[in-house]
Formats: sequence, structure tokens, C-alpha cells
Amino acid sequence: MSIRVLPHDVASQIAAGELVERPASVVKELLENSLDAAASHIIVTIVDAGRKLIEVADDGIGIPSDELALSVARHSTSKLSTAEDLFHISTLGFRGEALASIGSVSRLTITSRPIDAESAARVIIEGGQQGKVNPIGAPVGTVVRVEDLFYKVPARLKFLKKDSTERRHITSFVIRYALAYPDVRFQLIQAGKTKFQTSGNGDRREVLASLYNSEIARQMLEVNTQYEELRVQGFISPTSLTRASRREITFFINGRWVQDSGLNTAVVQAYHTMLMVGRFPLVVLLLSMPHEKIDVNVHPAKTEVRFREKKQVFSGIQSSVRRAMLAHTPVPKVNTQISWATSLSGDTGNKTTSTNWKASAESDAMVDGVPESLGDPSSNESTQDKPQTRLPESGVPLLRLVGQIGAAYLVAEGPDGLYLVDQHAAHERILFERFMAQRQAEIPSQALLEPVTVELGADQASLLSEQLDILGNLGFQVEEFGPKAFIIRAIPSILIGTDPEIALRVVVEDFEEDETPLQEEIEAKIVARVCKRAAVKTGQSLSVEEQRALLSDLEVCTAPRTCPHGRPTMIHLSIDLLERQFGRKGAR
Repeated sequence: MSIRVLPHDVASQIAAGELVERPASVVKELLENSLDAAASHIIVTIVDAGRKLIEVADDGIGIPSDELALSVARHSTSKLSTAEDLFHISTLGFRGEALASIGSVSRLTITSRPIDAESAARVIIEGGQQGKVNPIGAPVGTVVRVEDLFYKVPARLKFLKKDSTERRHITSFVIRYALAYPDVRFQLIQAGKTKFQTSGNGDRREVLASLYNSEIARQMLEVNTQYEELRVQGFISPTSLTRASRREITFFINGRWVQDSGLNTAVVQAYHTMLMVGRFPLVVLLLSMPHEKIDVNVHPAKTEVRFREKKQVFSGIQSSVRRAMLAHTPVPKVNTQISWATSLSGDTGNKTTSTNWKASAESDAMVDGVPESLGDPSSNESTQDKPQTRLPESGVPLLRLVGQIGAAYLVAEGPDGLYLVDQHAAHERILFERFMAQRQAEIPSQALLEPVTVELGADQASLLSEQLDILGNLGFQVEEFGPKAFIIRAIPSILIGTDPEIALRVVVEDFEEDETPLQEEIEAKIVARVCKRAAVKTGQSLSVEEQRALLSDLEVCTAPRTCPHGRPTMIHLSIDLLERQFGRKGAR
């Protein structure tokens, strides 16, 4: 096959494939152009999740009519003129590819009027074919309309996610840029409704309230430090406020939103030992540094950067986050009290320690999760000489309560040794199996005496509104009550006594973008999250009756050994192991 030069339209669509990945990519490029034009008010209008229409209108400096045609030509830009300028970029856009790439895969209309012009001008590009520039009446600023995105490459439409996912990407992007530019008024309109808007008064915490909610915005800790030429500003969450993924860690460098795994690692390491494994903070950090010390010409989407002094940036972020967190986090108090339920049999006055066990031990099991090194190293019988079996794959023997220790663990005696039960994990398992068993029929609901109103962030509200049907299947009765508010009128009967607001929030807390609410495994994930919040907590003292009931309910579970998230509910100290630890077996 001979080598040939690709036609112009094919080359344009290849370039657009790198730059225009989804509707949110178009919004990003147009927003950045508006910010470079010193706009103070930006309105983003979306129809059909961006497939049918994306319009970005601003009141910026505008484009002169004699330059309008040139603005949509490939590699045309006012941001730089020489290769040396690439290492001193102070604007968000600079490649001169965005408008040309968007125009090659859509119907693009640009209307613009500079502040010193008497009238505006308009140009239309359809599938890369540019029309004439015509004068038109319009206010100062620029309006860019992108219609029928990917109509020239319909195969690309098949790779887009469902509408709710694409809308969330757009919403998330607009809100994050509103955080970086609090002096600019942003307004996002989707399907004819205003989903998000800011006042432009410069208050980032007010934008945080729109991204999450007012309570989370109030809890966020402010960061404001200077390390030589690196300035770190923004907000981080306290250790009590976390998420199950890193998606809520956001970085802006010199006003540009970037995605960098090294920066994420710096934040995570700053929280090291202070968060549970698998939990991550909410972070919005804005870094300022000399333009010549950062290379933004790495990827067409301009979301990746390279640092000349990466170690210093990493250290500066880590120190800034750690310092802000420690300044606002009190030293925790350690509870050293141990409480015991002294009833060793059915009668609290009977201290007998013997019981007629109906269940017999199937084997002498070693500790599930206790290192073998706990055995006596001088013992004639090693664990390798006599293999120990673990707990049976399913089920546990009948257990007799001994007591509660540390307000966190139940101590029980079984026919084959001692059992230590994590009360929180065990209750999670019990609630989960009850919930899933009821799901086979119709989950009973309990109406609330007083409906509860919950305010969510714009992103979470959009997500929840798409899942109201599945919540109804799980026993919740939730209704929309304004742009970002919902009313809870009923919750599943099994969750009576649980805070309805907490139960609802965990439904939307950790959803991934590609999860489909109609899939049964997603229902199970929702149930597992709700049960985690509804279960008794570590540090909660239980009465003797409550302890016995917890053990009895765990015994009848189909998978009593782990909680719904896979964490063990119990460990087992076999009689054989206890005898070796006390020197009764194998002692010389």
C-alpha cells in the first residue's frame, strides 16, 4: 500500500478524536476560551446531555470580525507565536486546535462582538466546512453553539455513556472551574433548568456548598501556604469526612485543572495513618508557581503537566495538607475502659463455666488471622507438624456469650475454643442478609412521622434523581423537592432507628460513573452501604440481651464469617492453640 497524505477532513477528525472525547471535553475547551477572554459571566446551556446542543456564552473581550474566520482555522491562536513561548504559557488555551476540532465533528456557530465594535459577526462551520462571516446584532462577548455533536462520526456516539453520566461529567467540570475562578459568575442550564450557578463574589466556600452541601462546606479546612516559589491554597476535608475513591481530589495549577497521580499520592501520604484503608479525603487545591517551571504542552487535552522540580512540588503539597490537617484536628482521646457482661450462662447469678454443647467441634482450628509466631518457639509440636484447620466455610457453632470488651468486640465460648466477634461487622452481615431476603418479596417501608428534607450538591442531586426508582424498590420513598433538595417520606422498616438522612446520603456517596442502577449487584451495593451506616458502631456499649441477640442472629446467617464488604466478623482461638500458648502442650 502506497503512502499518501490524508485528506484534510480525515486529518481533522483524527485530531478531534484526541481532543473531543465526550460532550464534557467540548465544555472544557469553550469554558477555558471564555476565561482567557477575561469573562466575568459565563452561561453554559446543555440539551440532550450535550449531544444535541452545547452553548457557552460569555461577556469577554470578544473576537474582531476580521479575525473570526481565522479563529476556527487549525493551529491559529493569539496565545503564543514562538516555540519559546511554550515554556511561559500563562493562558489556559494555546494550541489553536479546539475550535477547528469541534467544528470538524459538529455544526459550530460562533457569534462575537468586541467591546469597541458597533456590531457583532457570525460564522458557521458544518463538519469542517466553513461558511462566510456575516454581520449580526448581538451584545458584547462571544456565544459558541455546538449542535449535533459527532454527527459526522456517528460511531463515536456509541461510545458515549448514558445521558445521566454525561451530564454529571459536565456538571462536575463546570463546578470545579467555578471553584478555581470564584470571581466569575457561572450558570449551568440543563434541559431548560438551572442546575448550578454562582454569584461571582469570590467566596470559594460558597462554591463548595454548591459542589457538596452547606454542611460539608462548613467542615472543610482551609489551606494557605507558601514554599519558596510554590503557593498552595484551597480546602481539604477533616479525617471524619471521606470518600471511597480518589475522584474528589482536585488540583488546579496556575488556574488549569490537571490530573496527576503524583499529586494525588502526595495528598494521600499526608493523610497516612489518619484514615482507614480504602478511604480518601475531599480535596480542592490550587497551586501557583512560575510558568517556566511547568510544562503544559504534554497532551492535547492539556490535563497532564510536567514539573521541572517535581520533588519540591510533591513535598510542598504534602507539607501543606499535613500542616492544615494537624492544625484543625484535636488529639484523640484513648478509651481504655473494658466492660464485661458477666453472665456466663442463662442465669446472671450462676457463674458456672460448663455447658452441654449440642454442637461438637469439627476440628481443632487455629486463630483465623493470628500469626503462627504466637506459638511457643520451643514447643515440640509446631503448627507445621500438626496442620490447623480454619473456621468452616459456612456457619459457626453455637456460641455462649462471655462479655463485651472495649465496647467493640464480643467474647464468646464455643465447643472448640474462644471466639472474638467484631460487633459492627457482625451486625452489618445480619442487616445485609435480612435486607436481601426481604428484597425477594416486597421490602416493607415505614412512613416517617415527619418527612426529612435533605440538601445535596449539584452533582449528587443529579445522580440521585436518576435512581429514585431503584430506591423505591428497596423500601425508600424519596421525592424531589427543588433543584438540589429531596424529601424522605419513608425508609425500609429494617432501618427504623437509623438517621434517614445518613441512609440516603450513603446511597450516592461512592457511585462510580459506569454503574447501572438496574443491575442487581448495584442494589446489593446500595444495601451494603446502608447497612454499614445502620449497624451498631465500634465504641457502642450493648446490654447483655443485645449481645446475646447479636450472636444468635449471626449464627443463622448464611455467610457469618465476613461483613458484606469482605471484612472478617470474627477470629477463632482454638483450644489447641490456647494450650500451647499456656505451655500445656509440647512444653519441655
